[in-house]
Amino acid sequence: MVTKTIFRKIKRLQDELELKINQVYDDNGDMVKVAEKSLLLIDESIRKLKAMVSSHQFETIAEEVYFFKKLKPPFISKFIYYSTVLEVESHRPDAGSKALKKYYEAEQEKLKNFYLEQSEFYSYYRREATYLDQKIFVRNSYDLKMKLSLGFYNFDSSFTTSHDHMIARFLANQQYDQYLRRKIEDLADPSSIKAVRPLSWSASKVGLIELTYALYQMRCFNGGNIELSEVIKFVEKTLGTDLGNFHKTIFEIRNRKQGATKFLNLVTENLNKHFLNTEGE
Repeated sequence: MVTKTIFRKIKRLQDELELKINQVYDDNGDMVKVAEKSLLLIDESIRKLKAMVSSHQFETIAEEVYFFKKLKPPFISKFIYYSTVLEVESHRPDAGSKALKKYYEAEQEKLKNFYLEQSEFYSYYRREATYLDQKIFVRNSYDLKMKLSLGFYNFDSSFTTSHDHMIARFLANQQYDQYLRRKIEDLADPSSIKAVRPLSWSASKVGLIELTYALYQMRCFNGGNIELSEVIKFVEKTLGTDLGNFHKTIFEIRNRKQGATKFLNLVTENLNKHFLNTEGE
């Protein structure tokens, strides 16, 4: 199979996985159940991903680097993230808000220690450097002088490079850090939150879902380290509206005969018209 075809299939697999995970979330907020169900979905997707790539010979080194640096880590990061959430929430103490706050703060401290231990490679990642890519994101190509994972020799060499797992850890940790921040904020005294005059959405709900989904796909919220369902809940709560079965709506938007960006096109058209009409003011 041609690499470009595989890349398209991987992108589709990722989109489908995100939608399936978002369907797992419910209003009860039971993250133990959410994590358990999500892990089953992620495991299924990773198995499909592995079947596509393990025996595939990439046509260029650049393509192989792109897969192991950009395409594979988001899948693995989700598995790491939900595994961590499951572990933390299933062992969460049945205690008051102060004790819970300390519990989550201890988890934040673990993240700080991890970044200190991996500071050299984290700097490489944050700077979007590329000078080591051909060694660390190509199969069976690594430098023993570099810091490798303790379990490196247990990895499947047909589906793993020396550092793609570390990229996945960084992505997972970013999402987990946001999760811990939200948990700690939820424990804060509600009276400390300043009252803000509420806004209400007066256009169509389909339009709001289209706009929110577009911003979500552009990673506009928390650097992309948040699930769509959480974004939708925030929008619903903030704007005092119920967006219903947004998964079905997104599917319908995607399959519109007249194009998927009906509302966004209208927004662009109106904004351009406004600027034209106010030139010289």
